[in-house]
Amino acid sequence: MSEHARQEFWASLCIKHAPGLGPRTAKRLLERFGSAAKAVERARAWQDMGLVTSQQLQSFLAESWRASAEEELAKAEDKDIAVLTWADPRYPQRLREIPDPPVFLYTVGDLGLLDNPGVGMVGSRECSRYGIELAHRIAMDLSDTGVTIISGLAYGIDREAHLGGLKGPGSSIAVMGTGPDLIYPASNRDIWRELAEKGLILSEFPPGTKPLSGNFPLRNRIISGLSLGVLVVEATTKSGSLITARLAMEQGREVFAVPGPVSLKSYRGCHEIINKGAKLVHGAEDILLELKPQLEAFLAQGRGPKSAPAPLPEFEQARLLPDKPVAKAPPRRVGAATPPARKPRSPVPPVTKADKSPASGPQAPEPTSPFEDNVSGHLAAMGATHIDSLCRIFGKDASEMSRTLVVLELKGVVRRLPGGYYLTA
Repeated sequence: MSEHARQEFWASLCIKHAPGLGPRTAKRLLERFGSAAKAVERARAWQDMGLVTSQQLQSFLAESWRASAEEELAKAEDKDIAVLTWADPRYPQRLREIPDPPVFLYTVGDLGLLDNPGVGMVGSRECSRYGIELAHRIAMDLSDTGVTIISGLAYGIDREAHLGGLKGPGSSIAVMGTGPDLIYPASNRDIWRELAEKGLILSEFPPGTKPLSGNFPLRNRIISGLSLGVLVVEATTKSGSLITARLAMEQGREVFAVPGPVSLKSYRGCHEIINKGAKLVHGAEDILLELKPQLEAFLAQGRGPKSAPAPLPEFEQARLLPDKPVAKAPPRRVGAATPPARKPRSPVPPVTKADKSPASGPQAPEPTSPFEDNVSGHLAAMGATHIDSLCRIFGKDASEMSRTLVVLELKGVVRRLPGGYYLTA
């Protein structure tokens, strides 16, 4: 971590640990100043600018947050975990839009997935075989089109959602209710490893944070916040998954649910939210068609600029990197820091399903690039071809090829077949 990045992280910790400054107040500060370092540098002006109350300001200036902020800084630097702050242009725009976004996120894995369109998938830990198979298939089909699957790394539906997502180019993002270095449940160690290698792990909780029950509803707002829509695969009427669905509705996201056997209590939550307006879906295609306008917009953006706590369940602590000496906290002064210059990441291709409704009249074909012409020409000559074969033929990686095929699909030039095959429309 560079010194500038470290100072921005430190200022973020100051705001996060300040008594009385909740996520909504923190958002006002970050939106007004653009970075935590600049906000902290001008802390004495907060009240005059109408951002905080007098009590909030005096509490911040008293620095009662310092001990806990220094403790979290030491933990993060001891583990050498990457941090995504508000000032970083890679911080997801959709997450900035929710009322209570995290001040920063700990990250392990591929941050490029945050540029992808995402669909949240949630459900019960104790689920049926039907739900497991359905979650895996829908996640795999969505990921096959380049959509990233976002879930919470719990057992049951979450696990299958990640497993299915990791099989396709869309991959998967896990938002954890523990520290980023704690694997919970421990039986998900295999998925944690795979996500760290070719997916993404996110957490707003400090390293070493154990699976406390109150943390999981908090992480749900991030799952829905990152997503274009949220699918509830299987849930009882008291399932935590319905919290995610409610948050998604409040955030203006689409909410989907699959119907299940009426004899299974584990599907009564799905039926309940369908009655309240969630869209009934049977598979990935229904979701893609419903999200078509959002996916097209995403594509356009991508191409432009009191009771005692219960005993803790089993978890496992992951060794992220070899130990190193704990770095000292910054000096006892909250200083400003200029955000480092960063190169924007290339977007990972979002994908949608072409609208197959008949056109109202003759329409001029949309222009295509030379590479798009080459791909469509090859498909016209050779017939149905798998995306992996197209990558080898044209020497392109899966992300670029998937992006090209998405564009061609939106233009009505090609159509996607099951299993990752493409054919001219």
